[in-house]
Amino acid sequence: MAKRKSIPDAGKPVTLKILAEYLDLSPATVSIVLNNSPVAKSISPETRQRVLAAAKKFEYRPNLHARMLRTRLTNTVGVVVPELSEGYFTGLMLGVEQYLLQAGYLYFTVSHLSRPDLIDEYPDLLMNRAIDGLLLVNTELRKRVPVPAVAISSHIKTPGVSNIVLDHDRATRLALRHLYELGHRRIAFMKGQQFSLDSESRWTSINAIAKEIDLTIRPELCIYLEKNSSSPDLGYPPVRELLSRTHNFTAIFCFNDTAAIGAIRAIEDAGLSCPRDISVIGFDDIVVAEYFNPRLTTVRQPLHKMGASAAELLVQRIQAPTQPYPETVWFTPELVVRESTAAAKPLARRAKS
Repeated sequence: MAKRKSIPDAGKPVTLKILAEYLDLSPATVSIVLNNSPVAKSISPETRQRVLAAAKKFEYRPNLHARMLRTRLTNTVGVVVPELSEGYFTGLMLGVEQYLLQAGYLYFTVSHLSRPDLIDEYPDLLMNRAIDGLLLVNTELRKRVPVPAVAISSHIKTPGVSNIVLDHDRATRLALRHLYELGHRRIAFMKGQQFSLDSESRWTSINAIAKEIDLTIRPELCIYLEKNSSSPDLGYPPVRELLSRTHNFTAIFCFNDTAAIGAIRAIEDAGLSCPRDISVIGFDDIVVAEYFNPRLTTVRQPLHKMGASAAELLVQRIQAPTQPYPETVWFTPELVVRESTAAAKPLARRAKS
């Protein structure tokens, strides 16, 4: 005769033991499913579905304090970013947040604003709040930490840190070949600020790919960003200054989309037009890129996917700390061609030569 299920009393908190008795399963099995343990895949889909359905039906809430005492985990991670601004960081953080929410993790976010003292201090401050892991966005971890760590776009190999990195060689090749095939030979290049960890990697790629396709990088057409700005003002003044010296170029490869938007405004204010006189290509494919006028041609980073993958890898490392983990996870960029690039016209005699 089948064992009769004991239905939990209405109005009383449902414990793991009561839920296991109702399902006629061991508490360990129920715990593995509800905690999405790495070994949960060994349990049949039907059993996992039964556990999840019963937990929802009886509004089961885990005893987080007991779990913390047992596992010494808080289901909390720290996220360190340079800034919380629109565009690049918004795209990444949406992926991070959505995965952590689904996995049942809370997170603290801190912005160091590229200040060296805060870059050094914030990991310690977060660990003092008993985080289980650390996620760094475009930020260098300058010392080892006693928790799992994942970095996005750090470009620095650090023991104990997994790196989520875009293939900048491919990204640059896509952008430069696009401009080259449109007939552009005199191209202005924009290098990011020194504190941005993408800057050197992408600049190295620009020099290598330009040589590969026999494209000359002219020093007088190089722009070196310095301002710490997350607005189009990042690209407007340097491009306006370049145009005050010369109009003898047909395209600009910008460091990011925000700078590209500023560059287009500078071109228009100089009495020229994008892309009729000067083509502009950005980087990142932020949300506004598709709606700006002209719609921005750009190299798309899969920002949401990179953020979600970084969060997933961090959770995996927290839950299975003894398992091997990848040092580097590469992501592939995509060229998105819109309205801000067009075939190069012969350089006519302009007011600035």
